[in-house]
Amino acid sequence: MLESVEEPVVFPCGGDRLIGMLHRPGDTCATGVVVVTGGPQYRVGSHRQSLLLGRHLAEAGFPVFRFDFRGMGDSEGEFVGFEGVNDDIRAAIDCLFDNVEGLSRVVLWGLCDGASAAAFYVSRDSRVAGLMLVNPWVRTEATVAHARMTGYYGGRLIARDFWARLARREVDVKASIQGLWRGLKALLGSSHAADTANDLPGRVAQSLRGYEGRVLVIMSGADLTAKEFETAILNSPAMTAWQRDPRVTLRRLEGANHTYSRGPWRDQVHDWALAWLRKL
Repeated sequence: MLESVEEPVVFPCGGDRLIGMLHRPGDTCATGVVVVTGGPQYRVGSHRQSLLLGRHLAEAGFPVFRFDFRGMGDSEGEFVGFEGVNDDIRAAIDCLFDNVEGLSRVVLWGLCDGASAAAFYVSRDSRVAGLMLVNPWVRTEATVAHARMTGYYGGRLIARDFWARLARREVDVKASIQGLWRGLKALLGSSHAADTANDLPGRVAQSLRGYEGRVLVIMSGADLTAKEFETAILNSPAMTAWQRDPRVTLRRLEGANHTYSRGPWRDQVHDWALAWLRKL
């Protein structure tokens, strides 16, 4: 197989010039990947994760396009938030098709709010054959309360170390009780996130249920954002059938942080992504 090359590209979007980087394989397959960057980041990504992903997938034959949204990185314009980047994503997909001969479909890759932006976009473009989502962003006051109550506080109460430290008076009991009370108030004062169609978790869940392509979701085991997605989306009754759909693949990266910053975590994510793409 010929080595891949990296080519800078300037492309238009709404009167502004956007900057992207195309990873062009030596031998190209018909499926390309567009990286939807999670913010606030530019096209290289946290810990160079998007760059390294692009190189890994391109070496396996998949053309990859990384780009900066308007107002981010080297692109012109104004950034309006992850819910306002549909035109940017479409322009990036158009650019990839214009620059790679023989391309027939694309997959969107997204981390954090880039994952949520990708989920919102897919219903608008029949060229998108799949989604690869890492720790999708669904944060509201309710999701934070759910995640902390089921994760942090629940874990502490069953941890032997916590009770040993409590016996040694090394735990600030007053602060712990205050934190627990704030969490309970937030939890009791809000409805279950994914059951409310107008809030962020509900809209992400609705987008995923309505999408007919294949979906890969990767969740880091030591990440609050992933925990929020788990409690607000995956644990909701409305998403039970969706998880059983053969088009949906769930992966959990135990111990990993939000940006899977260590080499073994990154390698595992890359292996999962490549295996999934090859079955598309």
